[in-house]
Amino acid sequence: MEEDNFSPQQSLLLIDSMINKARNRFSENGFMYLLWGWLIFICAAGHFVLIKLEWFAHPEIIWASTWLAVIYQVVYFSRRKKSEQVKTYSDGIINSIWISFGVCMFILVFILSKYNIWPIMYPLVLMMYGVPTFLSGTVMQFTPLKVGGTVCWVLAIAASFVPSLYVLLLVALAVVVAWIIPGYLLRKKFNAENE
Repeated sequence: MEEDNFSPQQSLLLIDSMINKARNRFSENGFMYLLWGWLIFICAAGHFVLIKLEWFAHPEIIWASTWLAVIYQVVYFSRRKKSEQVKTYSDGIINSIWISFGVCMFILVFILSKYNIWPIMYPLVLMMYGVPTFLSGTVMQFTPLKVGGTVCWVLAIAASFVPSLYVLLLVALAVVVAWIIPGYLLRKKFNAENE
């Protein structure tokens, strides 16, 4: 087996390059933040409009579209996993954070539907949105996600003072700050680093 001889400078450049790739690999281009951000924004705003217009007996049906995104995400990540050559430690942490979030959201919706206590749903959802967003920002060392997570928590408290119908608008605002804006910033960062 033949060894390549690297100068100290070349070794440092190689290590620095690998660290930067590992740090930025999960964020890629912010696609998942944008997908979920826009979907939740459309569902929250759409739910609000459907309630106001009184077109449907069950305007909450708009949220069923999130299942399509779940299916798409499973397919997306399974295809991506096949092409991955290296999985970093931070990738594993972030994946675990978001899987935990998904499981907790499913349990939360199940419990709220069983006991029919929907008025507290959206403040709890806003609180939950803050957790994986803030933690992902911490792991990725990306301040916009940490700010977005904090905004979700503030809006969760604010939601307890707002009529339940208007909490849907707070949910829409939360995903703009927590996922859509950071998603575009991640995309910009990714494109700048990969030109």
